Amino acid sequence: MTARVLLYGKPGCHLCDDAREVVARVCADLGTSYEEVDISGDPALMGEYGEQIPVTFVDGAQHDFWRVDEARLRAALAR
Repeated sequence: MTARVLLYGKPGCHLCDDAREVVARVCADLGTSYEEVDISGDPALMGEYGEQIPVTFVDGAQHDFWRVDEARLRAALAR
């Protein structure tokens, strides 16, 4: 099964830590899955998303960056 939510981040990023908490809580509440990708080891992802992390995707489409709005994420996953 492919995760509905994808979180791009990197170690040592406090915004990524905050986003992970929101994503984990919402996904647990709704019974859906998420995957986290450390972009620090991928030069292409760092080039594309390094200034925007954390970046979240829902069902393959970019959803948010820098911060995850819990209500907005819940609404996106309810569709």
